[in-house]
Amino acid sequence: MKKFSGSASQDRPSILLVDDNVHGLVARKTVLKDLGYEISTATSGEEALAIISQGKVDLIITDYKMPQMNGTELIAQVRQSCPAMPIILLSGFVEPLGLTEESTGADLVLSKSAGEVGHLVRSVSRLLNYRIPRKPAAAQKQLMKKSVRSVS
Repeated sequence: MKKFSGSASQDRPSILLVDDNVHGLVARKTVLKDLGYEISTATSGEEALAIISQGKVDLIITDYKMPQMNGTELIAQVRQSCPAMPIILLSGFVEPLGLTEESTGADLVLSKSAGEVGHLVRSVSRLLNYRIPRKPAAAQKQLMKKSVRSVS
């Protein structure tokens, strides 16, 4: 699998959309393509892994609930070979399942809702333009405690 190069500064950043619901793929693809992104689609985690291994992908947007391999399983596999790959997890079950960035490995977890498109567009722009290295939640808390102590 190709390593994430972080070259979102190219003319057309490449986004991989993964969802077993074709209607959801088409809707998101249309919106993101109209904004100038290069879009690839996959209807399964296995298909997504094949696309990632074949070419350049700058960001992945995956649904959570899919047969054979769900979104968190896909994220875990991508993180093994591309730990810095920006990933957004979408789900209609964010709150009931308690899906968070820490529990899923995604950079962002977004709920499928009426405001999804706006949140998705802003999130994609932010992840591609302002990439901040991922840190485990525990490490962030330790760092904040040390910062507070040094200021005191």
